[in-house]
Amino acid sequence: MNIYIGSDHGGFELKSQIVKYLREKYPKTNYNDNPYNINDMGCYESIRCDYPDIAKTVSEQVVSYPRTAFGILVCGTGIGISIAANKVKGIRCALCNNIYSAVMAKKHNNANVIALGGRIVGRELAIEIIKTFMDTEFEGGRHQERINKISLLEN
Repeated sequence: MNIYIGSDHGGFELKSQIVKYLREKYPKTNYNDNPYNINDMGCYESIRCDYPDIAKTVSEQVVSYPRTAFGILVCGTGIGISIAANKVKGIRCALCNNIYSAVMAKKHNNANVIALGGRIVGRELAIEIIKTFMDTEFEGGRHQERINKISLLEN
């Protein structure tokens, strides 16, 4: 599973902490025992950059590998970057600044990208949100029917 993660300058510090945590938890090895490949898509310093550009880069990677990828996006509030990500066809980005939102984003919406607010969520909560999202299963059924209707809105 590929995890694509990106941020603008407002989310740079939190994104860097998340990348560090994920790479320590899922280190690259010569063996196939690591279920996750962590891909930092920028930004790479706290100099001003535009969140729509990062949202597009991460989202295009996620839709290119729909069964084997998900994304994590971080901006100051998580709002702007989630709006931008949801403009990419096939993306279901959920703003998750708490654990419950992460659970529901996966269970009911089968989100393939989550957004976090770097100026709202601290490191520990962000990591718990991400772990919860990764550990939660999509329920399917009536929720899949709703996702199908969302997909129709994209056309």
